[in-house]
Amino acid sequence: MSTVTKSVPILDLKPEVAELWPELSERMERVFKSGQFIMGPECKELEASMAQFLGVKHALGCNSGTDALIIGLRSVGVQPGDEVITTPFSFFATAESISLVGAKPVFVDVEVDSMNIDPRLIEAAITEKTSAIMPVHLFGRPANMGAIMEIAERHGLKVIEDAAKSIGAAYHSTCAHCTCSDASKTRFHGKQTGSIGHVGAFSFFPTKNLGAYGDAGLITTNDDDVAEMAMKLRNHGSILRYKNEILGYNSRLDSVQAAVLNIKLPRTDSYNAKRRALANRYNVLLAEVDGVITPEVTDGHVFHQYTIRVTSADRDALVSALNQRGVGAMVYYPTPQDRLPVYAGQYPHFAVNETLSAQVLSLPIHPYLSNEDQDYVVATLIDVLRG
Repeated sequence: MSTVTKSVPILDLKPEVAELWPELSERMERVFKSGQFIMGPECKELEASMAQFLGVKHALGCNSGTDALIIGLRSVGVQPGDEVITTPFSFFATAESISLVGAKPVFVDVEVDSMNIDPRLIEAAITEKTSAIMPVHLFGRPANMGAIMEIAERHGLKVIEDAAKSIGAAYHSTCAHCTCSDASKTRFHGKQTGSIGHVGAFSFFPTKNLGAYGDAGLITTNDDDVAEMAMKLRNHGSILRYKNEILGYNSRLDSVQAAVLNIKLPRTDSYNAKRRALANRYNVLLAEVDGVITPEVTDGHVFHQYTIRVTSADRDALVSALNQRGVGAMVYYPTPQDRLPVYAGQYPHFAVNETLSAQVLSLPIHPYLSNEDQDYVVATLIDVLRG
């Protein structure tokens, strides 16, 4: 076994905490002295700031990104027995949220380069039971929202954006696979993810580009009725105390997490710019490495993960070897949603989806990753590949 000479984790939050500690200490003291720990002033501040940052009318804090998806689905009217079209290549919360509201996830394959849902396959999957489409902006790269919105509008469907991994990302209609009309290109070009569909769902899990130091999420919409429903659902079906109108959830935002996010939100664009710079540098360093396909650095991509495809080696053995030498490489996702035990035998195979799940490998990327550490990651990857 090779000796570990350096440790480069997939994500390291310690430098961030150290840098932000003076502000964190001040904000935490304010929250604790206020005694308002749930939906307090820090939460209201965050909701207003997030609405402005994302360019939406309503931004509503909740307990997690998963809750944001569930509440978002219900808020736009998805009912038990409905079908929701989505991607198989995502974290389980995507499909799980659909199933938890009593609807059925209907998967279609993904694009090989973007790894996002392929809009060209969506219409063939629409049935009389279809009520919504849930695209995922995977790894921080916006899905082809222009084409997706046109399909939804033609068929009277709702669109719930799973933007858990894409805070600060923006849709650009110049991508190679943009199949929407010129009108939609103009209409949606440059808009933030989570502001284009009928509702957006964000996660602030600590690993995200804008992460809390615990669980937290956000629901976004430009529709007043959707916002009102979401406000009820996150608080036991009630806006006014003891006036419970529907069955809802206990999904209110924690003031401590909101305080952390209020500190970090103004830094989001600079953090994302650093991630893009690191992705560009990875692409240069890996450009001549046989058997490695690097991701495109497209406009609006914020690189929640930097994910390569390995085509000339055993991917899982490669991950193990990298980990043994201190490189925190990880696989997102080794088992697509449609192949998870909970859905066993319910879906056909999706060729691109399964190819990607066998090839993808994510390398360390975060705003505090140094060039020295990045060089070590690349040198170790090349050394292992060359045996």
